[in-house]
Amino acid sequence: MSKESILGIAVALIIGLLGGFLIFSVSSKKETVPVTGGVPQGAGSPTDYQQRITEAEKIVAADPKNLQAWIQLGNDYFDTDQAKKSVDAYAKALELDPANTNVLTDQGIMYRKIGWFDKAIANFEKAQQVDPKHLQSLYNLGVVYAFDLKQPDKAVKAWTRYLELDSTSPTAQQIKMQMDQLKSGSK
Repeated sequence: MSKESILGIAVALIIGLLGGFLIFSVSSKKETVPVTGGVPQGAGSPTDYQQRITEAEKIVAADPKNLQAWIQLGNDYFDTDQAKKSVDAYAKALELDPANTNVLTDQGIMYRKIGWFDKAIANFEKAQQVDPKHLQSLYNLGVVYAFDLKQPDKAVKAWTRYLELDSTSPTAQQIKMQMDQLKSGSK
């Protein structure tokens, strides 16, 4: 094989892996939590997001203990790439429900986006303590170790645990490819 062919395959693999990670991390949120009846759920235009954000901000200002509104606000900030605001909204939700594995994981993803890898790992590990079968936190734990901290042994350990729980899904297949790549790169 020529160097160009190998490079092309590597680039295609990396693009596929990153795309899969983004799809998995955003689409595997369990639910969009309704905070009002007036804004359609699942709406994705910037105007829809801004309306939902504005409404959720009003709700939490009036009712700071509204867990569902804090989660929705964190999710909408997440989806609109406002990592710091998302982290803060998820922090408020976690004050009300510290064992929420999905919020811990989503906040961890936003910590990763900011570059706070130690906090991301802490969130993913806490989610695992709460629910050792929580797949999304295991997946993301491996991602941080593999791609951000360059610690392939720890990534493989997290992903091996993932595969013990789920060995057949598209994400499991993606993990297997990532693990093979890590193992072949470390030889």
